[in-house]
Amino acid sequence: MIDLSIEKLLKAPSGEMNLSVQMNIPKGSFVCIYGKSGAGKTTLFKILSGIMHPDKGKIVVNDQTWLDTQNKINEPPQKRKVGFVFQDYALFPNMTVQENLNYALQKGQPADIVDELMELMELGGLAERKPETLSGGQKQRVALARALVQKPEILLLDEPLSALDHEMRTKLQQYILKVHRQYHLTTLLISHDVSEILRMADVLYHLEDGKIIRQGKPAEVFTRKEISGKLQLTGEVVSVESQDFICIVTVLVGNELVKVVTVRDEQHPLHPGDKVLIASKAFNPVVKRIG
Repeated sequence: MIDLSIEKLLKAPSGEMNLSVQMNIPKGSFVCIYGKSGAGKTTLFKILSGIMHPDKGKIVVNDQTWLDTQNKINEPPQKRKVGFVFQDYALFPNMTVQENLNYALQKGQPADIVDELMELMELGGLAERKPETLSGGQKQRVALARALVQKPEILLLDEPLSALDHEMRTKLQQYILKVHRQYHLTTLLISHDVSEILRMADVLYHLEDGKIIRQGKPAEVFTRKEISGKLQLTGEVVSVESQDFICIVTVLVGNELVKVVTVRDEQHPLHPGDKVLIASKAFNPVVKRIG
């Protein structure tokens, strides 16, 4: 369980912004933090990991107090069981894959976890290679494995897949879900990719101007109401063709184009570029704009 309540005054492009966030995250959850650039998402991660200090607040993880500004408690990063994966991988360029993972070992920690992670992340054939010779997806697998070496309780992922193509993103999402379940982690992911969030997260927090404006199951937060249905797809509107009271909407889902006939909505019209959720309800498709 993560109980977090923090405040920090930040400099934003539009002026000062007060980051004020309260969260109660059950152990083992997969949580996504969503919001525009500058909303305070990365700062929240830095405060949770101990890299940055809030103006005031309290963080309790599994009944252990990591931060309590009122009582002057502030555990350093090395005492917080957090694995952090950055967008830019942050691998040591002069070290091989094996050496990058070995470097993360704590003093006296058995090295068998490195071998275990090398096998789990399918890195065995890359052990002696340096980061400059790896693809983006390979670097990200190394960064993920390195973050897990010290067996963290919490895994923080700051847009780790944003620079990858669709096919590689999908593969790495599977790796992340696998390690999340296998190591019984509580995982927090920053992402702007709606399909990624719907596929991976149990809970979504929508952050705006330093405040949580919505939270809940991702599909409910994005659509602002529950949409049921056995089939749910997410994609981007390519074109909208209006015919009387209906619309023929062409949606790019992954690498495929899907055409859906739906009732025209004058209050919330669809436009090319909109992110949408397609749900099948009793053979009648529902197309709902999200985000």
